[in-house]
Amino acid sequence: MAVFVALGAFLMTLVGGWTAQRVTDRRHLVLGLAGGLMLGVVGLDLLPEALDAAGEDLFGVPRALLLFVGGFLFAHVVERVLAVRQAAHGAGEHRAPQVGVTVASAMVGHSLMDGVAIGAAFQVGAGMGVAVALAVITHDFADGFNTYTITSLYGNEKRKALAMLFADALAPMVGAASTLLFTLPEQLLGSYLGFFGGVLLYLAAAEILPEAHHEHPALSTLLCTVAGVGFIWLVVGVAG
Repeated sequence: MAVFVALGAFLMTLVGGWTAQRVTDRRHLVLGLAGGLMLGVVGLDLLPEALDAAGEDLFGVPRALLLFVGGFLFAHVVERVLAVRQAAHGAGEHRAPQVGVTVASAMVGHSLMDGVAIGAAFQVGAGMGVAVALAVITHDFADGFNTYTITSLYGNEKRKALAMLFADALAPMVGAASTLLFTLPEQLLGSYLGFFGGVLLYLAAAEILPEAHHEHPALSTLLCTVAGVGFIWLVVGVAG
């Protein structure tokens, strides 16, 4: 049952990626919306879940927040190291394609955890499973949109962006199927969500949104960002 329901997440992720691909002539609007979706997912979905699930504090600070900051710093360090290495080989200030693939891979991992969450919820009961599946399926539009956008933004060819999109779409079904074999500890899941949230926030604040406003500092771009946050708020509210 859980795997069948996860098929909805597969389809919704592909729809999100297809949407991002079709509106490339309005790239600044795409990036503005992607930044808003990422900000909304981090602040309104991932971080609250991480704080609930990650367990006790470490030296007076919630474990999820420590890993959130760690994820932000990790993304910053990885990007700087790759940028310096690329500059040393005469590539100038262009973004390193490896960063896009790395972040997209992390998003695939997040989608895998979404599938695990669906499967675990169905182990508790059908009602819980349907509620969790609804939340996952709805926000997987944003996952597909962001996976394709991020991979493309860092200079990867279309074929690679589509491959990452398909992997992201398939991941929830794989995650749901895996719960037939094991159950992921709640604290481990919460820790992962905190770390991944930090990575996404860095990409949204330091890369996606600045790029969106670089050549088109228009009100429409800002409105797309606000709309992205509002969409995630609506999803969280309906799912809750």
